[in-house]
Amino acid sequence: MYRVASRMPKRAMLAAAVGAVTLVESPREKLSIYPAAEPQVLLAESPSPLALHISVYRKHLQNTYAGGHAYVQGWVSKWIGVEQAFENRVKSIISPTENLTPGLLYVGVSTLTGSILARNRIILTRILLPPIFLLVSANHFLPQTTTNLSNYLGSVEERYFPAFAHKHEIAKAHSAMAWERAREAYRDAREKVGERAVKGLDKVQDVTGLKIKETLGLGEGVVAQVKEEAQSVLEKKVEEVKPAEPAAVVPAPPAKAGEEKRLV
Repeated sequence: MYRVASRMPKRAMLAAAVGAVTLVESPREKLSIYPAAEPQVLLAESPSPLALHISVYRKHLQNTYAGGHAYVQGWVSKWIGVEQAFENRVKSIISPTENLTPGLLYVGVSTLTGSILARNRIILTRILLPPIFLLVSANHFLPQTTTNLSNYLGSVEERYFPAFAHKHEIAKAHSAMAWERAREAYRDAREKVGERAVKGLDKVQDVTGLKIKETLGLGEGVVAQVKEEAQSVLEKKVEEVKPAEPAAVVPAPPAKAGEEKRLV
């Protein structure tokens, strides 16, 4: 035991000596004569979770508003384009040589007249008579405008309903053919009625001896006589208007020498 106790102080003394040597050998820091600068404190923002959620919702709301505004502006631009196209189309349909103010008034009055006339008629007449009066009055009072409108409706029909437009053209061709046939039949019937009337007048003249054809101006002799009289009157007028022949100029007799001297 005495040996262990004698060894412990030696070890403690050695450790103290080594620490003292270490302290002696480490260099000392030189103190500055100027005051030390204060260290800068940097604050880092750390947003709260509520602020992060609010920023996300605000960006989403701004994007939604921008998209809605662009959508509305697009529809406004389309509407302005439709208005301009409609205005140009109306200007192309309306003829500048026709006045709409009295023309539309006359067309409306004519259509109203057709509806009044068909008021106490059958259902078919009440349906067909006002449109017929409308079309006839429009073609009479506003012919060019009605033609332009018809051409525009035909182009729209050909563009969007080609099959119906083809059938419509066939119906129009058949209607035109039927109209021409009706006109020819009316013309033939009129000629036949005129011939029969002339034959009847001939028979009446033969029976009664009255000159009915000449009275009514149907005789060929009367027409020829009128032509001859008109030709004779025209010839007389031409003869009266002819210019008279100019009178012959008689040359004056030559003057004598003595008279010439006297005049000088």
